Amino acid sequence: MYLGRIVEVAPTEELFSAPQHPYTRGLLAAIPRLAVGAPDTGAPAITGDPPSPLHIPTGCRFRTRCPIAQPRCEQEDPELASEAQAPEHLAACHFAFEPAPPGLARAREQA
Repeated sequence: MYLGRIVEVAPTEELFSAPQHPYTRGLLAAIPRLAVGAPDTGAPAITGDPPSPLHIPTGCRFRTRCPIAQPRCEQEDPELASEAQAPEHLAACHFAFEPAPPGLARAREQA
């Protein structure tokens, strides 16, 4: 949930193994790693400050902090939708279940 809106719903194992929303990816990246030799980049998993809940951004609520946001995200609030192959996995992101445009592929992997 981000700013009062559900952004992703999935069975537990699938959510942890294949998160589709950039916010979920960021939350999972923020989990401390206790294993010896686990990478610690020191960088925050989600950059930027969250917007005020009193002044929720237009379009996608996460777009101001999203590494893959596009102009469409400012205009359209994405629906909580699923992919045909996995109807139980829902995500509210325009790019959740489609291949990332070329310039976004690297940002998506880092998110």
